Amino acid sequence: MQTNNLGNDSTSAEWMLIPVFCNRTGYTEKAVRRKIQDGVWLRGKHYKKAPDGHVTMNIQEYYRWVEQAE
Repeated sequence: MQTNNLGNDSTSAEWMLIPVFCNRTGYTEKAVRRKIQDGVWLRGKHYKKAPDGHVTMNIQEYYRWVEQAE
């Protein structure tokens, strides 16, 4: 069985577009882009650019990032 990563299935989506990521985490798009710009979130780990240029976020790496603060 193949799963998609479009952000519409909360159990299988790993990579998602920024608006979906914001809905799931509560961050604003501006805050997400600032963390990327400031190097808090790393390209290839927390985010990457899709072939069409959209930035996609890795929700699993976000959860790991949150848990490291504890």
